[in-house]
Amino acid sequence: MKIILDAMGGDNAPEAAVLGAVEAARIYGVQITLVGKGEALLGVMRNHGITDLPDGVEIANADDVVDMHDDPASVIHKRKNSSMIVGLKMLADGQADAFVSAGSTGALLTGATLLVKRVKGIRRAALGPATPNQAGGKTVILDCGANAECTPEFLLQFGLIGALYAKKYLGVSNPKVGLLNIGTEDSKGTPMHRQAYELLKNAGERGLITFVGNVEARSVPLGAVDVVVCDGFSGNVLLKSIEGTAIFLGSMVKGMFKKNLLTMLSAMLCKSGIRTLSKTLDYREIGGTPLLGIRKSVIKAHGASDALAFRNAIHQAMLTAQADLAGELEQSLQVLGEQKENSYDA
Repeated sequence: MKIILDAMGGDNAPEAAVLGAVEAARIYGVQITLVGKGEALLGVMRNHGITDLPDGVEIANADDVVDMHDDPASVIHKRKNSSMIVGLKMLADGQADAFVSAGSTGALLTGATLLVKRVKGIRRAALGPATPNQAGGKTVILDCGANAECTPEFLLQFGLIGALYAKKYLGVSNPKVGLLNIGTEDSKGTPMHRQAYELLKNAGERGLITFVGNVEARSVPLGAVDVVVCDGFSGNVLLKSIEGTAIFLGSMVKGMFKKNLLTMLSAMLCKSGIRTLSKTLDYREIGGTPLLGIRKSVIKAHGASDALAFRNAIHQAMLTAQADLAGELEQSLQVLGEQKENSYDA
């Protein structure tokens, strides 16, 4: 398997990207192509005592970089020689199985949509992070920022995409899908939410998903559902709220254990549990967020990714590519379309 990494994207590029790629190639045995300014990438390796390209790592030169302030709609033309666009073109041309970037989310979404293309029938690609929940599993939030404004049909497709992703990637045999809303009653929300509710309910009745109705934000981290469907604006607010709460609670626990000698001794006894908790809440351990609905695996890594985060993003790209979501998703959409046609004929 071959993974393309945008080595110039992110706050800590290219050093973090290069070191993460070298480690991923060593641990996972994956082939990695680093796309970026060749001399800068080799310079990072030399600074860390790497005189020759490690096994499984190669470099594809790209002289330009997508800036975070660039207009996403114009990057394909204005930044055609950038590491992100060159890498996406390589993916589209079949030179790899997946692509990872910590660069601009908007540019990545636009580039992946126009170059790699969406799965046939998908109206909008969506970002679907899987966040840990109290039930011991993970909850996919779809969408979490790619589509601020949505139609009921978009939300229906997010439900189908999320359910398939939870099944194929997270290993949930029968993922429960919920619609993010301000209450659990089917009458809650805006007209768009009520229409989306009916579409998701019908999809559930047809056996395409297991729809359990509306879900409130507070129930998401508790594991009430495996997939929560929402527009990108609400999903991003939900995700950032969960992240902020996790950071707050982590700092509170840390402060409690540092209060005095007795609490510090208690911390020693709880060291294993604290380490597990910290790892669970650390975004670097997740790696990144998949851009679901694209024909090939595209992973958006966190902008502040360090070497560990890049390593795990590459691992996530490998697993997502192996899951091969595109084919099954296309089949589900075809079934949905056929059922619609039959209902119209009736």
